[in-house]
Amino acid sequence: MLDVLIRGGTVVDGTGGPRRREDVGIQDGRLVMGAGSLGDRADTVIEADGLMVAPGFVDLHTHYDAQLFWDPTASPSPLHGVTTVFAGNCGFSLAPCGPRDAEYLTAMLARVEGMPLTALESGLDWGWRTFGEWLDRLEGRVGVNAGFLAGHSTLRRAAMGERAVGEPASVDEVASMVQSLRMAMSEGAMGFSTSQAHTHHDGAGQPVPSRWAEPSELEALAAAVRDAPGTTVELVLSGSLNGFSPEEVDLMASLSRAADRPVNWNVLGVSAADPGSTERQLAASDAAAERGATVVALTLPHTMRIRLSFETGVILDGLPGWREILALPPAKRLSALADPEVRRRMDAGAQSEEAGILRHLAVWRRLRFEETFTPETAPYEGRSVGDVASERGQSPFDAMLDVVVADGLRTGLRPPIPESEDDWTARGRTWVDPRAVVGGSDAGAHLDTMCGAVYSTSLLGEGVRRHGVISWEEAVRQLTDVPARLYGLRERGRLARGWWADVVVFDPDAVGPGPERTRDDLPGGASRLYAESTGVEHVLVNGVEVVRRGAFTGELPGRILRSGRDTETVRAGQEWLT
Repeated sequence: MLDVLIRGGTVVDGTGGPRRREDVGIQDGRLVMGAGSLGDRADTVIEADGLMVAPGFVDLHTHYDAQLFWDPTASPSPLHGVTTVFAGNCGFSLAPCGPRDAEYLTAMLARVEGMPLTALESGLDWGWRTFGEWLDRLEGRVGVNAGFLAGHSTLRRAAMGERAVGEPASVDEVASMVQSLRMAMSEGAMGFSTSQAHTHHDGAGQPVPSRWAEPSELEALAAAVRDAPGTTVELVLSGSLNGFSPEEVDLMASLSRAADRPVNWNVLGVSAADPGSTERQLAASDAAAERGATVVALTLPHTMRIRLSFETGVILDGLPGWREILALPPAKRLSALADPEVRRRMDAGAQSEEAGILRHLAVWRRLRFEETFTPETAPYEGRSVGDVASERGQSPFDAMLDVVVADGLRTGLRPPIPESEDDWTARGRTWVDPRAVVGGSDAGAHLDTMCGAVYSTSLLGEGVRRHGVISWEEAVRQLTDVPARLYGLRERGRLARGWWADVVVFDPDAVGPGPERTRDDLPGGASRLYAESTGVEHVLVNGVEVVRRGAFTGELPGRILRSGRDTETVRAGQEWLT
């Protein structure tokens, strides 16, 4: 007798092969597959007529390191069909380190990854030192399968203390980092991650520790990965968004060769307005291949839609003269924003040449009131600032700030992001390019500006159903088997006999992301942006249902994935898409 029977659904197995009508059984957390019907004897029967049955989605780029301690479900990712997550990306992990470094690391995560400091301070007890101790704290207490990279900034801080920022590492300090990384991987770390991005700063506004590393330090750490089975390398560079320099292209290839592993970088944006940019970025993979290395781009399947807020001030504080105002305590900030003279100075700064690329935000009439928070401002939600300003007989800037002040700073503002059918066509081509992998959600991070967990349902709902730029079979493959094979996941990413029963059952006529809304559900009363999904009916992790009709069941059947045990080695230059 089966534990679970998923009956009457259309199986899309993750291989890219044609869909088929087939029952799917689960016994002891593993898949029981067979052509046609498996009968009706099971403890639990899920009726899937009219629904698609697919492997659980694999998200290679999250920052759930901290959230899993207070939210073991990794919400909202499973609502969007995700059953396996990888964290510790961009050089930021919570281990190996000790309580000595807690204050620095939490401030860094708050600044660079947009995690509320109050949530980090309230939700983490720092009762671990080694990577293994940290993984043990999560074992048996998570709702998804989760693997973690060891972050360069954390390794550097642990080895160098305050000298990690501002100074090169000595030979002995590099050796200490290498030893710590080797130990972390022996305890289950999935490999090594680093950031060389000029936008990444710590809590004091200084470049994060990994940015102070010399090339020899990066190569020594990458070389340590070579001898650890089932590991990989991830990084983010300054040119990831705006175009790689020759030095960055060389660095990625060098790290891949040193580690003898694929290197994946975050994140590739795709726009039909500049198709040459996408090809120039992907050319880094070609240059690496010529040297026997493997470089793969993570690419978002949808336009990154940011939200602006005068409560957090993120992005807005980059406008000339705005930082000092947005840094004021809330009561004083509200008073300043209500002052006509302060408003005049702020608007002038935003319109000035010094605003640079941020000047596009200063076309206030084009912003939309995405979310409001009081009965007084409720009628403006979903409308443009320009429309509201005309209705009220005000300038757009005054109308916007009046609503912000009435909302106690919490108003969510959305800049317009034009999108065309050509953009979706270009994305579809990139998704199937072997030099790219769908990912880059950043789920668990940037909680005040976006909810990246929607990436999977955006691909299915927008990319497949609405725009038709890719088939259901290929879309599922890109969300499951392709990322699983890149990281060498054992027996996950496909619906195959005997493989782990990570399964998502969804309605192809309804699947998609829901709207982003604010939730005040983080430790310390902190807020985050949160989006549910539509059409995702059932999600099972290791054969246990964690999502049923859009709601969490409370079950926590996830496994902490450890390198070598749960992954096999994928080498540089190897054909991994098999």
